[in-house]
Amino acid sequence: MIQDIEPRVFHNEFKNKKTSPEDLFLAYQGDTVLSREDKDKLWYPSFSDFSVSHPNLMRDAQFLFTIDEINYYLVEEDGLDDVPGWTYVNTSRFRSEKKYWRSFAGAIGRQLNRWYSNHRFCSRCSKPLKRSEKERLLYCESCGMTVYPTISPCVIVAVHDGDRLLLTKYANRAYRNYALIAGFAEIGESLEQTVRREVMEEVGLEVKNIRYYKSQPWPFTDTILAGFYAELNGNDTIRLDEDELAIGVWLQRDEIPEPDSNISLTGEMIEAFRTRKKE
Repeated sequence: MIQDIEPRVFHNEFKNKKTSPEDLFLAYQGDTVLSREDKDKLWYPSFSDFSVSHPNLMRDAQFLFTIDEINYYLVEEDGLDDVPGWTYVNTSRFRSEKKYWRSFAGAIGRQLNRWYSNHRFCSRCSKPLKRSEKERLLYCESCGMTVYPTISPCVIVAVHDGDRLLLTKYANRAYRNYALIAGFAEIGESLEQTVRREVMEEVGLEVKNIRYYKSQPWPFTDTILAGFYAELNGNDTIRLDEDELAIGVWLQRDEIPEPDSNISLTGEMIEAFRTRKKE
């Protein structure tokens, strides 16, 4: 999965440290990220690459995280792609990059960039928020409001019935491959209750024997995913919520296509069922 970057090590603890020329930075424009244009892989810039064209770039950079001994920073400045050799590429590359540590760094950086961008002002008193120098925290000097990064709990559910697995396709989304039932936990719900509710709401089925599989951070939607396998309980007639799903089908193991990517918990769970590693 995308967070499996071994032997590299991701360190998410916050640091208030001065930037160095060899440190890397991430710069975003909408759904794009700055990368070296003559590489066939995501190649993020260092401050030394821009020392001549943008000598003050290090001054306002925001520390993000460290992978191995490499520090990553967030930079918000226009015109970086005017420097020869650098261009903005679509963040869809995060899903196809073979070196997971590159895509993981870019996706986590974008998650934090989204958080900073969405919380510039206090939701209580409308005054500007400030960035803490001690932890990854935004705070309001006026009313004391504090804001931490947004992480929403979400379940992924593999509903099975013997050798059949329930697969779905989303409605009105760019992602067109098979997926599993998924949904956010609501206030006051356990994750198991979320599993039952989401399955009933999306495909009209009841489940039993709910078993936890594993979790995954999913920076694309600011979520922490919790994967569960659940057995069909009773009638197998699918009643599709067409606002959420375009397709809902039962497929036998030998009918399930091999995944085109290994970055997601959904893909791993489908493949684990297909190959009988989990059922």
